[in-house]
Amino acid sequence: MDVADLKVLEAVARHGSMNKAAAELHTVQSNVTARIRALEREVGVALFHRHVRGVSLTPAGQRMLPYAARIAKLVADAKHAAQDDGPPGGALTLGALETTTALRLSPILSHFATMYPQVHLSLTTGTSSGLTRDVAECRLDGAFVAGPVDHPELHVDTMFTEELVLVTPRTIRSLESLRAVQDLKTIVYRAGCSYRQRLDAFLADRGIVTATPLEFGSLDAIIACVAAGIGITLLPRGVVAKAGEQDIVALHTLASEMASVQTLFIRRHDGYVSSAMRAFLDIALSERASLMAAA
Repeated sequence: MDVADLKVLEAVARHGSMNKAAAELHTVQSNVTARIRALEREVGVALFHRHVRGVSLTPAGQRMLPYAARIAKLVADAKHAAQDDGPPGGALTLGALETTTALRLSPILSHFATMYPQVHLSLTTGTSSGLTRDVAECRLDGAFVAGPVDHPELHVDTMFTEELVLVTPRTIRSLESLRAVQDLKTIVYRAGCSYRQRLDAFLADRGIVTATPLEFGSLDAIIACVAAGIGITLLPRGVVAKAGEQDIVALHTLASEMASVQTLFIRRHDGYVSSAMRAFLDIALSERASLMAAA
């Protein structure tokens, strides 16, 4: 078993397809198939189920996959550590909530890109649970997520504190009037969003029953649906303040224990902290200090 075989395993598992994995790895499907079969012979068990739509991991493959990703990451970290001399450079792969990207990251990313043009920075948006999983399984170097996070393999830094507000159509002017809304719908990100979980808890505490949530992957789409009177949502005040000031939606202040949420930056404890990562965190922490001083 070598690192190249483990990279093939990870790519096939992620795509669910030998052909797509081959395209990503710049090789042919027959080579990917041969490597997977050789790996299965070596470990003595099948790692993938084959079916007409592609492949999926067997239970054995699911147990093996996290180790494959970690070993490949450790090898890449070792190479990066040896080469990490001079100005920050190389690849830095990060994740963030869409709300954090819209509200907090623009000045950080702009400053970083100006200061360190040699770094190839990529940013992926997602839910807190999905981003946490991607960092833990070494698909991302780090990510901004909503707290709390309690994971034994992850290092956590508190970056920002946000105030969540209930966002409703203009016709709903008080929290008490929510009970009178028939077929109340929530407009949310897909499962795994911590704001969605808080909204569900808020409504459940008040005995308010809602219809099946409507899921969207875009902040603009969620706000537009609320403005159109389709449903309600829960978001940081900063990303909806302008819509509230323009009377496009109504914003409702919540109790502090429900409203306050910390945005955390997570990375693996055992991951190599590259000069690019250190430079990015220095800029992010400086931005945090500026915000706190202005508050």
